[in-house]
Amino acid sequence: MFVKFVSADRVPVVVNAAQISFISCVSDGTRIRFGEGRSVTVTEPMDEVIERLNHTQQLPGG
Repeated sequence: MFVKFVSADRVPVVVNAAQISFISCVSDGTRIRFGEGRSVTVTEPMDEVIERLNHTQQLPGG
């Protein structure tokens, strides 16, 4: 399932929850990491990112 966020450069970005490997806090928001070293930084705080992704029931181990 896809979830829409706002990237650090203020552009809408949509991520596939099933492809996320881990999430971390960074100075300008939350970094969402995918396989093969790809990542996107979003402006939403980590707790909000986790809550929205959990609603998809697509996170690994979820």
